[in-house]
Amino acid sequence: MATNARGARVEIGGGDQDGVFTPVELLLAAVGGCSIVTVEPLTAKRGHRLLKLAMTVDAEKVEPNKLGPVTITYDVELPSEQADEVFRAVAERVEAKHCTVSRSLREGTEVRLELP
Repeated sequence: MATNARGARVEIGGGDQDGVFTPVELLLAAVGGCSIVTVEPLTAKRGHRLLKLAMTVDAEKVEPNKLGPVTITYDVELPSEQADEVFRAVAERVEAKHCTVSRSLREGTEVRLELP
């Protein structure tokens, strides 16, 4: 189980357990969550409310312990052609510059191990 400083909890386990996330599922959820919570307000700030905004995030294992490219697929309903242009520009900018999770994966953030 993971618990944050605000008291939220997420159950983590293996792929054979019901009701829990695997670590890879959490990683993909983090990529999607980071993007979606940034795209929606930035699009709205530019004057375009999205009628529907959802996404799927997928990746295949290319080795037993390594993921290949992560693919974000938006499911969006927009009120106008102009909103579509704004949404696309915002989504691309968020993925490239504003989403900490995507940037960290793309740029290869170092993971350090500290043992007692």
